[in-house]
Amino acid sequence: MDFKAEETDAFVHSGVVSEMKGSSIIIALDENVHCESCSAKGACGVSESVNKTVEVVNPEGSFKLNQPVEVILKKDLGQKAVFWAYIFPFLLMLATLLTSSLFLQEWMAGLLSLLILIPYYGMVYALKNYFIKTFKISVLSI
Repeated sequence: MDFKAEETDAFVHSGVVSEMKGSSIIIALDENVHCESCSAKGACGVSESVNKTVEVVNPEGSFKLNQPVEVILKKDLGQKAVFWAYIFPFLLMLATLLTSSLFLQEWMAGLLSLLILIPYYGMVYALKNYFIKTFKISVLSI
């Protein structure tokens, strides 16, 4: 399958297979000139991290160490990831703060709005297998 970012509405990033463990591979991403012009780079951890790696679970095909590959993520999945990681927790905190401020003192409402993130991220961690399946990253040999 030959994917082109413009044709498939996907992000394509080149890299090298750096590690293989079990049914997943770790890919070290190359520097990408497209990160500088990307409108989502502020929310994306790839453009800011020093060690740019991504883990791909159950990749289709067989890969070898140090093999050059392309990592492909559909743009709509990136938007969903930003929603679940940043936007929804913010809205949850805001709703909790506004609702609890009607019944509790200000400091208690603020503390409760921060503490509400503990069960939220616990739920996200418990559903990590669902998110791994939902946010499937494709890998192609170059």
